[in-house]
Amino acid sequence: MTNRPPFLPYLIVFSVILLGYGIYQLGSIFFPLFIALLLAYLFEPLVIRLAELIRSRTLAIVIVFTGVILLLIGIAAFYATAIRNEFANVQLNLPLYAERFYAIIPHKVKSFLEIETPEKVQMQVNRALVQLKGVSFDLVRESLAVIRKAFSSTLAVVLAVLGYCITPLYLYYFLKDLPKLEEGVLALVPLRFREQCVTRSREIGGILSAFVRGQLLVCAILAVLYSIGLSLIGIDLAVVVGTLAGITFIIPYVGTILGIVLSTLLALLKFHDLLHPLFCLGWFVIVQALEGAVITPKIVGDRVGLHPVLTILALLIGGQLFGIAGMILAVPAAAVLKVFVGMLRDTYWGSGYFREEG
Repeated sequence: MTNRPPFLPYLIVFSVILLGYGIYQLGSIFFPLFIALLLAYLFEPLVIRLAELIRSRTLAIVIVFTGVILLLIGIAAFYATAIRNEFANVQLNLPLYAERFYAIIPHKVKSFLEIETPEKVQMQVNRALVQLKGVSFDLVRESLAVIRKAFSSTLAVVLAVLGYCITPLYLYYFLKDLPKLEEGVLALVPLRFREQCVTRSREIGGILSAFVRGQLLVCAILAVLYSIGLSLIGIDLAVVVGTLAGITFIIPYVGTILGIVLSTLLALLKFHDLLHPLFCLGWFVIVQALEGAVITPKIVGDRVGLHPVLTILALLIGGQLFGIAGMILAVPAAAVLKVFVGMLRDTYWGSGYFREEG
């Protein structure tokens, strides 16, 4: 006999459904809270180490906040200068790019678009400008309608903006009270399940930590390597393309494909040969080999441990169900699911049905 109320499982299921529905309906309010909780999870190990050194968790949080802000300011200043210089070079080379891009367009495509000669190109541009002037009044009218609709829900907009503005405040309190929050959640777990819950939570936490923190660091390293290599090759927008390829690598394979396409296209337009696009392709292959053989194993390790086929399936399923956000979260979600599958496997192997002979 147990003291568990007969309605307790139904109450738990109903509460979870109600909570999920509330979060779905109030997504604009809960999303900044989710961001703050994710950042708190990322910064928690650093706060713990600093707190052990200076004997003050609050001061450790302030130091981490200050360091992150200074780092972001430095990164923003560097990229602002680099991108401004790169776009200035592109602006100078833009007529040459347009001429070479026009030269590589197949003749059938030019005939279909009626741009066989530069005069016809100019004629099509003039026609587009006339059409643009014709729809400008409709565009203004539609814009005014959108503005009126936005101001009709001014309170919702203000609340959403306010939620993002106070995300640092959420982050501070999460970092300050995260140990108490973990203890409070653990206190709700029945005693007979508590040890197993702690073990699985640590396993899941290790996997998520290895993936999230490790993957962000891998993306940063790849962005630097891509940018350096493309700059040495001499293509324009090297920092932009390299950084974009590194950031989008948080979705496996996407960053590499995007970087190869953009860099080879820019190299082809600037140098008008096959050698420089091949240099770009070769550099991405070299960096990708380093990522798979050295960078990811050293930083992330094998904690996630997903087979490449399972990774691709997770990306496709996540993208189909939830779009870009689903692709970003697909791999860590699949890694967490792997823990629960392993738990079910161990339970099955230890069951009497599996161990019974005859």
